[in-house]
Amino acid sequence: MSVTTGLIARGPWDPSRVDVAWQPDPFEPSQSAIEAADQALAELRQRGSPSHDGLAARLVSFQADSEKLQLQLQPARWALRLIEDDISNSLSVLCLVRRLDRRWLAGRRAEWLATWAGRWALGAGGAVEVDENPAEAMTRELQEEWSVVPERYTVEALVGVPSGMVLLVGMAWLPDGASVTPDAEHDEYAWWPASTDDWPPEADGPLRTLAATLSAGE
Repeated sequence: MSVTTGLIARGPWDPSRVDVAWQPDPFEPSQSAIEAADQALAELRQRGSPSHDGLAARLVSFQADSEKLQLQLQPARWALRLIEDDISNSLSVLCLVRRLDRRWLAGRRAEWLATWAGRWALGAGGAVEVDENPAEAMTRELQEEWSVVPERYTVEALVGVPSGMVLLVGMAWLPDGASVTPDAEHDEYAWWPASTDDWPPEADGPLRTLAATLSAGE
């Protein structure tokens, strides 16, 4: 399946309505992709990253309507997502986090990370483990990165990014009075205003576009 850049499918879907089928056989990349992934992983480790290679999810195909999102996934080498412009439909989750006052949780990512190093990002995200439902991966990442359990969350969209990666994007709401504790992947965090027009300069354009799209109609 060829993935285009931008919004691929739009929910929202209840997490219980995200169905997943895993193919048993891992994806077989080209030799050039293998070599490029090896090189990218070596460079990442030279920067002090503890990242380790393994298998994660890639998107094979999907079907979506107003009631359900169906995903067909396949194990693929994690390091393939490090190759610029050739990520082979590697799938990651991104769960945006909001408080009752509609502010957005933003964190500055550590310099040693594989993606968006030293830049501000929204919520929590990461790779989908083999045989894991991506909707469940969202809450796992929230607990790992911010030590928080959402009061409720929805699966909002499938989004293609220019590198060839696919993001399954969710929106989580925290209970009143909840606090977050960042993990080692973040060296600073902040609660950005409800309106993207009021966000600080460090908020990249893609973040503003994504948040504005998902909050349209509020």
